[in-house]
Amino acid sequence: MFIPKIYKSEDQELMKKIISENAFALLISDKEKLSATHSMFLLNETDGDFYLETHISKANFQAKVLKDGDEVLCDFLGAHSYISSSWYEKTNVSTWNYEAVQIRGRVKLMTDEELYRHLEKLTFKYEKVQKCPMFVENMGEDLVRKEMKGAFGINIIPTEIFIANKLSQNRNEFDFENIILNLGESNNENSVKIGEKMRQLRS
Repeated sequence: MFIPKIYKSEDQELMKKIISENAFALLISDKEKLSATHSMFLLNETDGDFYLETHISKANFQAKVLKDGDEVLCDFLGAHSYISSSWYEKTNVSTWNYEAVQIRGRVKLMTDEELYRHLEKLTFKYEKVQKCPMFVENMGEDLVRKEMKGAFGINIIPTEIFIANKLSQNRNEFDFENIILNLGESNNENSVKIGEKMRQLRS
């Protein structure tokens, strides 16, 4: 994706935060035909580097065609909100503020053991906050291995990273503060988040 320089970020911590908080994202490929699947992602860090993990149903078209070395694009959309031109001091166009990450990478198919560990980590991430967490070890290995026969596990080794952090950086102080004020009065959770992120940007 094209990101104007003013909105382009190199902040790896911001990237990790966007991925972690918006992990249900798009896996996009164009092998044989353009395809996209919503799936759960994990970011796995090793020795300063990182790669992505995900799995999709084996019934999915992408599971039938993707092989080691194929290129995919992973698209993560974070908080986002409409910005009305009525909030500006002078007449201008409306826009949209947002944070997003796109990672282009190469596929490395998971082994059965890697898929099992992936499901353990993924389940732990979302079950640990439940009142009565159901971890993989509570389900029984036989059941999990039976169910995972229908899953297609993928590691994605990044080749390009794009981080967009569009938060009205091009606006003067009056517009910037007025945008925050209006976003804070919204009943939309994403709008409130964008306002908070704008405030943090100039705090």
